[in-house]
Amino acid sequence: RKEEKSPLYLGRFGTSLKIGIVGVPNVGKSTFFNVLCKQSIPAENFPFCTIDPNESRVAVPDARFDWLCDHFKPPSKVPAYLSVVDIAGLVRGASEGEGLGNAFLSHIGGCDAIFSMMRVFDDPDVTHVDGDVDPLRDTDTIFQELRLKDIEYLTNNIDKVGKVVARMGDKDKAAKNEYETMLKARDLLKDGKDVRKCTWANKEIEALNKHLLLTSKPVIYLINMGEKDYIKKKGKWLMKIKQYLDENDPGATMIPFSGALEQRLLDDPDNAKTFLEENKTQSNLSKIIVNGFKALGLQYFFTVGADEVRAWTIPKHTKAPQAAGKIHSDMERGFIKAEVYKYDDIVEHKSEAAVKAAGRYRMEGKNYEVQDGDIVMIKFNVTDSKKK
Repeated sequence: RKEEKSPLYLGRFGTSLKIGIVGVPNVGKSTFFNVLCKQSIPAENFPFCTIDPNESRVAVPDARFDWLCDHFKPPSKVPAYLSVVDIAGLVRGASEGEGLGNAFLSHIGGCDAIFSMMRVFDDPDVTHVDGDVDPLRDTDTIFQELRLKDIEYLTNNIDKVGKVVARMGDKDKAAKNEYETMLKARDLLKDGKDVRKCTWANKEIEALNKHLLLTSKPVIYLINMGEKDYIKKKGKWLMKIKQYLDENDPGATMIPFSGALEQRLLDDPDNAKTFLEENKTQSNLSKIIVNGFKALGLQYFFTVGADEVRAWTIPKHTKAPQAAGKIHSDMERGFIKAEVYKYDDIVEHKSEAAVKAAGRYRMEGKNYEVQDGDIVMIKFNVTDSKKK
């Protein structure tokens, strides 16, 4: 039977992927990062206070993982993690080296998705680099700089690939495809279109993935509101941002939150629950983390037992042998089958034995695509390793 190919996506394929927090200076990036990772890095009111990117891992919240830990009560509990990078503020002219432009743009290049931070809060103590608060102008500034850097990169590389095509002609079809795709991408960027918003054929995606352009990365828009506006769920910018994204990035994920509120909850954990209840509001951090993880094209399966409950991160569309390889290379090399059942099955039937008795326990082969939240046991055999 012919093996089906998984769909191709723009970006790196792997699990060591990162999401970067991007925005102009003083929009609340470092405050958000501090709260997200519960660690203190400087957050002074100064445009280039974050020069070296700060990276941290944050556990991905999941009620399924919590339930499994409570059910099996293992001494070892390992959730999935999201790697987040705090990137210094981007200013107009960054693509030409303004501010600390080139360094910042290379830091974005090292990430695989973007949290685009949009400031809508007013605070006289936190000066805006352009004088007044305007999240639409800020967002235009950021993505224009990313487009300009991509255009510069493509212009420098098109000539190199063009020379190969001129020498080889139709003999090197891959080089010809890459050359044509790069020309197409540059034309679209010059028209003000980001690479990720355009439709690409599989062979074009293969060519683009050699270059990992800045505008090819998935984006989640975070709307950083003042505490009072966030609690009231009102603000003069919310509808304007919604309309802007509907026009410029249809279908984009937009998540309002309040850095000031999140900081308050972190500083006073004893009264956090009471404050949220009294103000009929909630933290949006969990939603942000989960959406960031999904934006990277990642998911996870669980292994469970009395010793450990663990979430294993894999790219979407990963086949069972490669998923097994995340646990141990021997498991991929000597893969026989995967025994799989769903989280809902263990919740309903309470034990693996009862899941089996109900006929919900499945045997899957090497072509099975592991699904998010699958509970998996791998059967494998290698000649120099004991059969499991």
